[in-house]
Amino acid sequence: MQVLCLDMEGVLVPEIWIEFAKRTGIAEFSRTTRDEPDYDKLMRYRIALLDQHKLRLNDIQQVIDGMGPLAGAREFLDDMRTRFQVIILSDTFYEFADPLMRQLGRPTLFCHRLLVDEAGRVRDYKLRQPDQKRAAVNALKSLNYRVIAAGDSYNDTGMLLAADAGFFIHAPPAIAAQFPQFAVTNSYGELKAAVEGAAAAWAQ
Repeated sequence: MQVLCLDMEGVLVPEIWIEFAKRTGIAEFSRTTRDEPDYDKLMRYRIALLDQHKLRLNDIQQVIDGMGPLAGAREFLDDMRTRFQVIILSDTFYEFADPLMRQLGRPTLFCHRLLVDEAGRVRDYKLRQPDQKRAAVNALKSLNYRVIAAGDSYNDTGMLLAADAGFFIHAPPAIAAQFPQFAVTNSYGELKAAVEGAAAAWAQ
């Protein structure tokens, strides 16, 4: 059996924090895992910014409610789910993801949790487990699944390295250049061909 593991933001939906930066006019929120490989450092930075500007979880959720998947993402996902078990491995948070998962047909999602106080302020975050994308891929492989993975950023490289086949999609050239072992795809059509090629090679 084969499992396809996909990142969410930048792969299937727009980057939530970039959209939040646009809506609030606070450019500092546009920093993402494409810019900062240290996820804890990035989240501490974001939480401090939210506190500085007195922004609450509800402010972020209102932006997310107006977002939708990237063009072609739902069709790609539906097509892949006819032939593969698909799991979304994301460093987003359950408190963010529901409206977007609904629009994608509610695929299985593994992500993290935010810790929010009674006033709705984001005070901390709780990882499902450290390096959870790599850990999830390794767990699936331990169950004798072959795993194909695709992502776009620094925080996806762990799962790409752990997978039996890994691909970039929509990755910035600077990141792709640092990991030349992963083929780069720039559209869902290209990623579909890469995924199907890997699966066909195992079938021979």
